[in-house]
Amino acid sequence: MGNKQSIAVIKAMLNEGAATAEEINSFKTDPRKGVQTVVKQYDQKLAKEAALSKQFDQMMAYERKNYQLGKKRIAGIDEVGRGPLAGPVVAAAVILPEDIYLPGINDSKQMSKSMRETLCDQIKEHAICYSIGIIDNNEIDRINIYQATIRAMKQAISKLSTIPDHLLIDAMPLPNMPYTMDSIIKGDEKSISIAAASILAKVTRDKMMLDLHNEFPNYFFNKNQGYGTKDHIKAIKAYGITPFHRQSFAPIKRK
Repeated sequence: MGNKQSIAVIKAMLNEGAATAEEINSFKTDPRKGVQTVVKQYDQKLAKEAALSKQFDQMMAYERKNYQLGKKRIAGIDEVGRGPLAGPVVAAAVILPEDIYLPGINDSKQMSKSMRETLCDQIKEHAICYSIGIIDNNEIDRINIYQATIRAMKQAISKLSTIPDHLLIDAMPLPNMPYTMDSIIKGDEKSISIAAASILAKVTRDKMMLDLHNEFPNYFFNKNQGYGTKDHIKAIKAYGITPFHRQSFAPIKRK
């Protein structure tokens, strides 16, 4: 049966999931090289989908545990921007539905820009709710980056339109919160809720730094996001600091 169909038709059938198991078996024995190439691509696609499904299932472990305990509104919390010399620290909080499926979700730093932005749109579309907390460089200088990070996370949680009944937080516990919580080391690699928050936070902050780049192009904020790269340090030495630099951070901090 496979021999009677064009390679283009066979490819379309496989891509659209329209081929039966019997037809797929017949394609695998088709002597044409083009058909074998299409079948190989199809098998690779299935293998990739299976790997992403397995990864997603593993990253649901903390969510599943808490669903089984009766928690239904689980908020993932993460931040980005603790280390840069300029710009704010940004935190995100997100509550995902129990039946969400976001293949490929992971720590935002491990993704390409286009993948992050695609998943960011999907998270915003399907989330029960999400919110962003932002603490600027002046506040960071005033209270220190650790306290600013806590404040950004608490701000994000307080702005959620649905009250959570459990928190999954990347790395650091939040004091004085009226919720049960899990603080998970490398949580953005182990929990879909935290990974989703890391994506929202990074995409938000990257856009903010792009706006700063348009205002202060000499500092290359579009490329370094405020981190102390060689070009960034060179620009500081040549032009001084902007109103968005953190004056409590070395090497900016005056001794």
